[in-house]
Amino acid sequence: MKKITIAIDGHSSCGKSTMAKQLARTLNYIYVDTGAMYRAVTLFALRNNVFGVDQQIDTERLQELMDKVHITFRTSAAGDVQETYLNGECVEQEIRGLQVSSRVSLIAALPFVREAMVKQQQAMGRDKGIVMDGRDIGTTVFPDAELKVFVTASAEVRAQRRYDEMRAKGVESTFEDILRNVKERDYIDSHRKVSPLRQADDAIVLDNSHLTREEQSKWLLEKAREAIG
Repeated sequence: MKKITIAIDGHSSCGKSTMAKQLARTLNYIYVDTGAMYRAVTLFALRNNVFGVDQQIDTERLQELMDKVHITFRTSAAGDVQETYLNGECVEQEIRGLQVSSRVSLIAALPFVREAMVKQQQAMGRDKGIVMDGRDIGTTVFPDAELKVFVTASAEVRAQRRYDEMRAKGVESTFEDILRNVKERDYIDSHRKVSPLRQADDAIVLDNSHLTREEQSKWLLEKAREAIG
């Protein structure tokens, strides 16, 4: 069976990663969460005091430090979860908090950050057999991907999903704060100058506002099998 590249793009908190992980497991493909990569860079920026007053970013300092950012993925000890590592340290929990979520779109909009991450992502997918999700996978990272999916859902539905997820992890937050963050991220992601979030011309749209995870996974697997042939 031939291997293909599957690019899944879409808005924040619409379940892209969950869908992509499940699909990768089913197809025995490699899965890469590009959003986690930008979150890891954001955590690195926070730890190195790159953010100033009013979230202003010292871009010169961050650019000088970028060669010290090494992001990898490893399977958890239980063997059921892929975890994000920043310079050899597991940061999976830290990068999912609101402190990182409220700043990641600002970091992801920086051209030199995107250039560094895209190079890493393209290297990961050189041999195909990969499922990658993010904001610009089908438009910038893999414009020739055999299957491109653009996932969306209403801001309120996405905020509720994020709120439930954070509560399950014991992270303190309010629905109002998360909804505000979702809307802010949508605006920043769609209006940045470099690789803005947009639907690729040949992408298939999936609005999963009212679909269960099982329904989403079934739909995606059918599309993948059609593309694989």
